[in-house]
Amino acid sequence: MGKSLKDLVAEAKGRIREIGVAEAASALAATNAPLVVDVREPGEWAEGHLPGALLVPRGLLEAKADLEFPGREPRLADRAQAIIVHCASGGRSALAADVLQQMGFTNVCSLAGGFAAWKDAGQPVTRD
Repeated sequence: MGKSLKDLVAEAKGRIREIGVAEAASALAATNAPLVVDVREPGEWAEGHLPGALLVPRGLLEAKADLEFPGREPRLADRAQAIIVHCASGGRSALAADVLQQMGFTNVCSLAGGFAAWKDAGQPVTRD
């Protein structure tokens, strides 16, 4: 029998670092704030997102983070930069953080609870 999404996410969470909303908010308020990568879909993004976040839908992440891909995202070139990945609830971002680590990123974490936890905690959201 194959693995379920739940299995894949649990395995990914065993290999990555997750941080809570308070730790993420504190990091984002610092002078050298991490890059926030939102791996949700454009329709989800349009409903609101973290200020300053970079939208890279989960299905495009590997291509956008590949240094050899012509359509790569320039802000994902530095493998040592601090990155907080988030999605709606934490599953896709765990998978995304795991993939980024496999691609050589050394300082990446996933936002536990995702955008829902961020919003529920009263943190800033924008629709720009």
